[in-house]
Amino acid sequence: MTGNDYLQVALLLGVLALLVKPLGGYMAGVYEGRIAFLNRFAAPVENRIYRLCGVDPAEEMHWTRYALAMLSFNLLGMLAVYALQRVQAHLPLNPEAFPAVSPGSSFNTAVSYATNTNWQDYSGEATMSYLTQMAGLTVQNFVSAASGMAVLVAMIRGFARDAAATIGNFWVDMTRSTLYILLPLSLLLALVLVSQGVVQTFSAYRTVPLLQPLHYRAVRQSGAGQRITDAGDNPVTEKLVRKNQLIAVGPAASQVAIKQIGTNGGGFFNANSAHPFENPTPLSDFLEMIAIVLIPAALCYTFGSMVGDRRQGRAIFAAMAIMFVAMLVPVEHFEQAGNPLLAKTGVSQTANALQSGGNMEGKEVRFGVVNSALWATLTTTTSNGSVNSALDSFTPLAGMVPMGALQLGEVVFGGVGSGLYGMLVFAIIAVFVAGLMIGRTPEYLGKKIQAFEMKMAAVVILIPPFLILVGTAIAVMIPAGRVAAANPGPHGFSEILYAFSSAAANNGSAFAGLSSNTPFYNTALGLVMLFGRYWLMVPVLAIAGALVRKKKVPVSAGTMPTHTPLFVILLIGTIFIVGALAFFPVLALGPIAEYLKMVAVH
Repeated sequence: MTGNDYLQVALLLGVLALLVKPLGGYMAGVYEGRIAFLNRFAAPVENRIYRLCGVDPAEEMHWTRYALAMLSFNLLGMLAVYALQRVQAHLPLNPEAFPAVSPGSSFNTAVSYATNTNWQDYSGEATMSYLTQMAGLTVQNFVSAASGMAVLVAMIRGFARDAAATIGNFWVDMTRSTLYILLPLSLLLALVLVSQGVVQTFSAYRTVPLLQPLHYRAVRQSGAGQRITDAGDNPVTEKLVRKNQLIAVGPAASQVAIKQIGTNGGGFFNANSAHPFENPTPLSDFLEMIAIVLIPAALCYTFGSMVGDRRQGRAIFAAMAIMFVAMLVPVEHFEQAGNPLLAKTGVSQTANALQSGGNMEGKEVRFGVVNSALWATLTTTTSNGSVNSALDSFTPLAGMVPMGALQLGEVVFGGVGSGLYGMLVFAIIAVFVAGLMIGRTPEYLGKKIQAFEMKMAAVVILIPPFLILVGTAIAVMIPAGRVAAANPGPHGFSEILYAFSSAAANNGSAFAGLSSNTPFYNTALGLVMLFGRYWLMVPVLAIAGALVRKKKVPVSAGTMPTHTPLFVILLIGTIFIVGALAFFPVLALGPIAEYLKMVAVH
């Protein structure tokens, strides 16, 4: 890593550390019902929502009822987004007169946004009307993020409460997450992004003259759209000149803000956060990176505050930060080193020869290697999935690290809510392993970890590898799966593996060489996104329901402290061992094989 690398990373982590405590403490107050400074404005709106929906905010739920409320609400949101896409041609705010989205793509997109994945098999500026972008996709960015935060808060209550029967009210938790946390932060960020040049308008697309006319040749077509050929069946071409360009605009800033704050990641434009209308300046780039990780990091402090021991939150945050840096370093290193096959002529052709300027393929000059690698690590250690560079163009081992972050379950820092509840599941497994070592019943935060909790934890950590490995195996076995990969060999395999890793982790980023808008991938990835979200949420709520009924056990001489550096190391080791055992063999077939092939040629 270079001096610039260290400076950028230190600046981001320093600003993040300054924001974690105030935001984390504020969110704890929101979920515990303590007065917050936004109450004067948001409380009347909150109360009207409850009256309109017939919700009693004082009534709490058993975990099964909480899970049913969460699932039914998310199902209705998914159906609404599907319907909106299918009828958008007949609705207002469609200045470009886009037709209805195809059934397969509509299903995939509806599932994607309901599950906080935001996988996109379409080009936003060429497919979605303004109404669909706002009323469908942006709304789901809020409520899918709020659903994840609600499940986390329910799990925290499982640890915090003593011999209780309920874990809260889903409708209250989701409403407060949206009104008091996501909306204010998104509004603030949207205003700042507009000041940096992110577009926010209902105007139609703009036609502007090119600075220099573009001369090119194209195949001549008949009036029926068929290509014209000569006597030898060769296509007949003609010279054309383009003097104008169509510039796509729209209400982008409002969607960009929540896509980052809520770790959603879906782009208003096809190029996502590499597009100058989504991310125009280095300052907007920095602020969006902070936004991606802000709530997941601050929730660690919220967790410590709500369980009554802030040291526990600091321990979890430390584990996340250490793992993040451990992943960032190799990405920065391999991207700075570049591709040895492209090293400058005349430079000693050794494995240490540097490509001039690092690997700039697929990167925006205004961001460079450092911020591209930093964003790639942030977006895959969270469940954000937005990109400011092309992951498909990363060097093999640099691309392997983001893929590995997805496969570890995105617990560093993870999605809003989902990252921390995934980390807490690993903490339960870590204390169980420690308990086996010392021959005691494992305890975490005063709650004994018994058979039921371990069964549910096993489901949470086994479902993602099952979905990723089985999905990838099916895709590489059938023509419909293989034909979509743009590259042969190990890199084509990596494109497929990354797609299923991203879908199962509810991330949404992609190795863009995969053409996924096909019946097979729309269906397969849609199912993987559904199972990867809700087959984990329900067991997490089951754990919360089991823990909340238990009485807290007093700390004794045999209790393992879970706020110490030793536990942080044990937690990190548990996560990496599970990931290595499940995914190292398949990574060897993709990015590792591609790297060995590259250096062998070199």
